[in-house]
Amino acid sequence: MPVRDPGRSATAVARRAQIVAATIETIAELGYAQTSFARIAERAELSSTRLISYHFAGKDELIQAVVADVHANMARRLGERLANCADSRGALAAYIRGVTGFIAEHRPQMQALMSIFLERQGSERRGAEGQGTERQGTERRGTEGQGTERQGVERQSAGPAAGYDAGTEREVLGHLQRILAAGQQAGEFRPFDTFVMAAAVQRSLDGLPFLLRTEPGLDLGHYAEELVTIFDLATRRTR
Repeated sequence: MPVRDPGRSATAVARRAQIVAATIETIAELGYAQTSFARIAERAELSSTRLISYHFAGKDELIQAVVADVHANMARRLGERLANCADSRGALAAYIRGVTGFIAEHRPQMQALMSIFLERQGSERRGAEGQGTERQGTERRGTEGQGTERQGVERQSAGPAAGYDAGTEREVLGHLQRILAAGQQAGEFRPFDTFVMAAAVQRSLDGLPFLLRTEPGLDLGHYAEELVTIFDLATRRTR
């Protein structure tokens, strides 16, 4: 369910949610590179792409809304699972089961995120390489006007990166570190580096959408329970 923005009408919120949902489905089916406003409008049964442009300034803003929507839904799911945990050991297990369960129940969303990450980053990298070649050619053509043209090329390469950025990474690992540190303080967990352990937990979950590409029939319930056992053994204090 979309979060209501007090600055938008209920109709606008519903329309944006419809567009975001159609975008997720389109990217999951066709890939990021093949997703256009025309294809999104067709899937959402909109009369014109102008309805998308009215709510989103461009594809970058729409993709950012897609990523934010998936992350918000996952955070809500995890919050519900962690709310009633009696101890840190239970919270760690709930986190692992919660992330794995969300991925299992939201495969189109995770497929869309992976496509955005892989294809968008790849296109940005190719664009940056091409601009670098263009900038070198400009520099060889002489000194007059170099500064102005170089600045223009560099501005073209700038742009918002959608997806899992450094800030999100710190937030996610920080949450896990707090669970682990609380368990150590309570005597549930042995002494260890909470950053390293949090990173190990998160990486085992981050890789799951990639595994599903090669093993679509993977039993995610079993996968989750194996991870719970692995990290329970890795963190527990031995008496």
